[in-house]
Amino acid sequence: MFQRQSTLSLVMIAVFAALTAVGAFIKIPLPVVPFTLQIVFVFLAGCLLGGRNGFLSQLVYIGIGLAGMPVFTQGGGITYVLQPTFGYLIGFALAALVIGFLINRVEVPSKKHFIGANIVGLIIIYAVAVPYLYMALNVWLNMKSSWSHVFLVGFLNSIVADFCLAIASAFLAERLYKVFRSARALKLVRVEKENVQ
Repeated sequence: MFQRQSTLSLVMIAVFAALTAVGAFIKIPLPVVPFTLQIVFVFLAGCLLGGRNGFLSQLVYIGIGLAGMPVFTQGGGITYVLQPTFGYLIGFALAALVIGFLINRVEVPSKKHFIGANIVGLIIIYAVAVPYLYMALNVWLNMKSSWSHVFLVGFLNSIVADFCLAIASAFLAERLYKVFRSARALKLVRVEKENVQ
């Protein structure tokens, strides 16, 4: 029974890791920090997989990229931790964890719960990414940049679009959540039957 549950979880983790990678290549080039659709799959991973599995999906994505697969917006490899945008990837994992935790606390989450959780996740992403961007540019890349410049390229350039994506993802998550929840409930019924037998 646990093997079946594990298999389904592993498949979903792998699927959302792959979707996040695909999102990296749907991008609009901007100075320093390109705009991508990765964040949509981060929101959905947290909302639909729960905190633990959503977090793991992003860790798998990051791990594959650091191992050398070119799944990030600018390639891959262990040295990617020095890229100014690596803070966003750290933020993705933490956001998925917190979003899933918030959604799981509600027995029957509604639209407002998904929107609220996604906005909290968005705040976490930028809270990690912007300071990381500043450190990367000024410390190890020696590209002297003021906080105002970092705030512009790392926050203002994309926050409106990301906020809209957070809302849109919440609406999508509300619809998909019922399907995911039904699948989990069906598995639990099967597991209980197997235990009785």
